Amino acid sequence: MDISVLVKTFVAVFVLADAIGNLPIVMVLTKGMEPEQKSGVVDRATLVATAVLLLFAFTGQWILKYLDISMGSLRVAGGLLLLIVALKMLEGELDTPVVEEQRDVAITPLALPLLAGPGTLTTVMLLMSESPDPYGHLSVAIGIVSAMFVSWLIIRLSDQVDKLIGQSGAVIITKLLGFLLAALAVEISSAGIRELFLS
Repeated sequence: MDISVLVKTFVAVFVLADAIGNLPIVMVLTKGMEPEQKSGVVDRATLVATAVLLLFAFTGQWILKYLDISMGSLRVAGGLLLLIVALKMLEGELDTPVVEEQRDVAITPLALPLLAGPGTLTTVMLLMSESPDPYGHLSVAIGIVSAMFVSWLIIRLSDQVDKLIGQSGAVIITKLLGFLLAALAVEISSAGIRELFLS
């Protein structure tokens, strides 16, 4: 096993997944859920994100080539998904429990594109291509799993954060995050558009 590749993968995936930065978004999307339901959402989101990252690490370039999909298109799609969530946050549509609305936020947007976004998918594909030997592949895979495990532990802290800020604080944070998330969505989409049409 290549320790340097493992560490590089762990740091890259952990930073790009941004579990700490996503804590408030997790709180908003799981608002009104029972603790067991919230834990289930976090568990599924982390598992799905880990599986997608491993899938893209080993077969991502082949899948994109086979489907004729560019990373620019992935960025635009991810940005649009985030923008939809941001608009719902600003309009107050996420104030009701998502379970009652028959929506599973574990898959979208928590797993995709928040934890496993276009940047993270691109990074793991590049790291895998830079490590052509089996030991390098194993190191990348372990780095991905380790980073997502630590991210899972951090996201589990959203319950404690929720208790600290209270209901009124949650409303303020929801509106503020909605605005910031909309800006982030536009930034991701615009990067994809530049990649598609200007490069």
